[in-house]
Amino acid sequence: MDLEVRLPTPARVAALVAMVEAGGYVEAIEAFYAEDATAQENLGRILRGRTALVENERAALTRNNIVARKGSIALVDGDQVAIRWVFEMTDDAGTTRVLDEIAWQRWDGDRIVEERFYYDPSQMR
Repeated sequence: MDLEVRLPTPARVAALVAMVEAGGYVEAIEAFYAEDATAQENLGRILRGRTALVENERAALTRNNIVARKGSIALVDGDQVAIRWVFEMTDDAGTTRVLDEIAWQRWDGDRIVEERFYYDPSQMR
């Protein structure tokens, strides 16, 4: 049996980065994640399904004003993609925190099927 591995193109990954850097967080999930995608922060719970990922992102946006810094770095190797994101997150009290994280992704063609974020949790205090 011959299994075809479908790889993301650098242009597709660049389009994801551009959408996120423009503030289209929910739109990026809808456009770039598979219907059954999973996401996990560090060793936390695994979210399953694009609908759950969208709901989680919308909830985060109600708690914070989130701005992605420009200049994210994306590395593509086969179906594996690593992106360094830096976000400024300001809560209702006006406290701003900077989240510097790595997103490790597995793609199937033009969609993310698995994602795990790695960051120092002390950034969130």
